[in-house]
Amino acid sequence: MDIRTEVRKMKEDSPAMAASSLDLRNRALEAAAAALTSHKEEIFTANRADMEAASQAGIAPAVMKRLKFDEHKLADVIAGIGELIKLPDPLSQVQLARELDEGLTLYRVTCPIGVIGIIFEARPDALVQISSLCIKSGNCAVLKGGKETARTNKVLFTLIHEAVTACGLPSGCMLQAELHNEIDELLSCHDCVDLLIPRGSNQFVQYIMNHTKIPVMGHADGVCHIYADQDCDIEKALPILLDAKTQYTAACNAAETLLVHRKIAAEFLPAAAQALAAAGVKLRGTSEAARWIPCELMGEEEFGTEYLDLVLSVKLVDSLEEAVRHINHFGSHHTDCILTENSEAALTFMQLVDSAGVYQNCSTRFADGFRYGFGAEVGISTGKIHARGPVGLSGLVTYKYRLFGNGHIVGDYASGKKQFHFKDIQ
Repeated sequence: MDIRTEVRKMKEDSPAMAASSLDLRNRALEAAAAALTSHKEEIFTANRADMEAASQAGIAPAVMKRLKFDEHKLADVIAGIGELIKLPDPLSQVQLARELDEGLTLYRVTCPIGVIGIIFEARPDALVQISSLCIKSGNCAVLKGGKETARTNKVLFTLIHEAVTACGLPSGCMLQAELHNEIDELLSCHDCVDLLIPRGSNQFVQYIMNHTKIPVMGHADGVCHIYADQDCDIEKALPILLDAKTQYTAACNAAETLLVHRKIAAEFLPAAAQALAAAGVKLRGTSEAARWIPCELMGEEEFGTEYLDLVLSVKLVDSLEEAVRHINHFGSHHTDCILTENSEAALTFMQLVDSAGVYQNCSTRFADGFRYGFGAEVGISTGKIHARGPVGLSGLVTYKYRLFGNGHIVGDYASGKKQFHFKDIQ
């Protein structure tokens, strides 16, 4: 397949996709969910073959968890599609309505981005989430999954594409790139791809960012922090810490570093170490932390490590301000949490920490499009342009200005013959 030729065809289909009705897009999503449910054994068979091949290839355990697509993962993506269907239309929403002069009215209206290329590693559930979000938001999606789940991705793509096009969406609403060399071809499509969203390792995302002229949205790391403040409730804090670290260690929103205020170290650290050890977590920390808990010694420069495993870095700090400095320096601007009963301290933390998600007394694992009520997400953005945090429907639309006139010309205003009277329309 010549990916550039196929993507150009998608670009030609994108206006029809953008103009599709909400009813058609929702019916297409319902059909996709039904197809996935009725063909689930076909999906699971393909996934078992992928898992077996990955195991024989010695794929890391953290990646193996992401590869698996079972009844639980299917239920999650079906629930996500259901929530998406319930959400209002993200398109044709009027963000601004203004009369510039009598008979000259301006509207800012939401519209799809166009053709979005999503390149993701390992997770087959990402293909379903991304496809459904692009369908609901009227975008065309070029999907390139990792070779580890090639069989699963092929079945998922075929089921969804056949279901949604049978409902009336244009054939070019979705395209699957299957070969590795097609990534570089896709990266060269700056004339017909409007946005790239990479999901994967730091090295993978950096490669994408450095080898294309297409705008890229996403994040390269997930170094998330839990800071136990001097006013934290230890009984409340420990389950939060355990969930953030162990609920799903391979996720980018799992906690990788624990910071503890020195005033509570004697009480908090031994209790935390005991709970974490019982959950199988290995601790790495500074020489100061090692005075309170058994841990492997680590250097200061190692605090930027993303483990994606049952390993946690530990450090003591003198103040909230020191914790903030550490997070802003070593963190990935993803999601960070303060454990405290002091609302003023929590607000200061939220104001000063430069991350897409800043939490008080809850697990960093909540950083997720489905858990935010977005239906799903195409990824989490740690940048500050266009979209930030879990990217749901609102992050997949842009806007255009519509100006309605009646023979108006700029010359009349430049000469002073007419004047603007800017008035917002209710």
